[in-house]
Amino acid sequence: MKHEREDLPPPLDLSIWRGLPTVLMVIGGILSLIGLFSTPKRFGQEFGYCWLTAFMFFLTLSLGGLFLAMIHHLTDAGWSVATRRFCEHIGSLLFPWLAILFIPIAFLLARQIYPWLRLASDIPAGDRALAAKMPLFTYPGFIVVSAIFFGIWWLLTARINYWSLRQDVTGDALCTRKMRFHSGWGILAFAATVTIAPTIWMQSLQYQWSSTIYGLYMFASCGWVALATAYIIAAILYRQRVITDVMKDNQFYYLGVLFFAFTLLQAYFEFAQYFVIWNGNVPDETFWYLMRENGSWWGVNMLLIFGHFFVPFIVLLPARVKLNFKVMVPVCLWAWAMHYLDLAFNIYPVIHTETYPIHWIWLQFGCFIFMTGFLGWAFLKKFLRYPPYPQRDPRILEAMGVVHEPEELPDTIPNGGSR
Repeated sequence: MKHEREDLPPPLDLSIWRGLPTVLMVIGGILSLIGLFSTPKRFGQEFGYCWLTAFMFFLTLSLGGLFLAMIHHLTDAGWSVATRRFCEHIGSLLFPWLAILFIPIAFLLARQIYPWLRLASDIPAGDRALAAKMPLFTYPGFIVVSAIFFGIWWLLTARINYWSLRQDVTGDALCTRKMRFHSGWGILAFAATVTIAPTIWMQSLQYQWSSTIYGLYMFASCGWVALATAYIIAAILYRQRVITDVMKDNQFYYLGVLFFAFTLLQAYFEFAQYFVIWNGNVPDETFWYLMRENGSWWGVNMLLIFGHFFVPFIVLLPARVKLNFKVMVPVCLWAWAMHYLDLAFNIYPVIHTETYPIHWIWLQFGCFIFMTGFLGWAFLKKFLRYPPYPQRDPRILEAMGVVHEPEELPDTIPNGGSR
């Protein structure tokens, strides 16, 4: 299947969508405020879990975008030149935009959604799980560690984006070396933060439970949802003739292959976590899965098994499918839905032990579309400000498919040449 420029359908009329981020923010903001002041039990508790789920969705997406950008620099890849710039923009959402969205969690909702914050000042006798995590599991520890996370992400994304945009102007080899340098230490920082941040912000909702593979599971989720998003953005930009010069069939195929690979990787880590904990049969660990087999959570379990793995796995098996936008874009959107459901499976059973809170879906929807509009506005603002792809990347000719034929060797050694 060929996606040559002359064979493409006409560009989409995107002018009618310019105000969509604002509309999403207004509708989502109204629903969120209603939920904030109408949730039962403790003030804002239901809202807190919905807000946290949406926040973790976009956090994992942004971390995945940052990972894809760093991998490009570390591997000196040519095929990913076209997707590098908007992956950098996705990663740059980590600071300040996601840091802003974290403020309600840090200063308004934390004590309502994290049970260990309510117990930190008076640890129950015999609660070794909480005592072992002190002083990290205290409010000052929570704030300090969270600030460190955002500080690392700010430094990393700011440096990579600075040298990326400077490369467009100067084309200096120093820019390439600097991006590789920051990606070098950044990939280690990424591994640490993608392990610890979800552990503190999401896994600790049930602090008695622990999983040594949780960081790998979250890493695979970051890559999976980021690749799905990258494919959708690349397909739209290609349809609009924005990146047709640097995006060819093979690049879409590679994106599809990576998306397929992360589908397997994420399923492997999730199954490995379940397999090890279930066979270990330690009550302090198995309770986490036992409570997620009650009521409608069993149906969510089955939907995740088939929708998160088997459906994309079977659909993505044929090689030609990875070049078919009519198949790939719906699968990528399906990945968004499954990723959100997977995060909800981790979070909502803490207060809804018997059934999925379908009666609060309007609040979940409100928090999600508010963040979609807010972060979509921030992404588009930066994307429209700079060139859509790197202008002087050393691999840009390779991405364009330009092949240099080697010059014909001279028959004789030039005068004065050394042997």
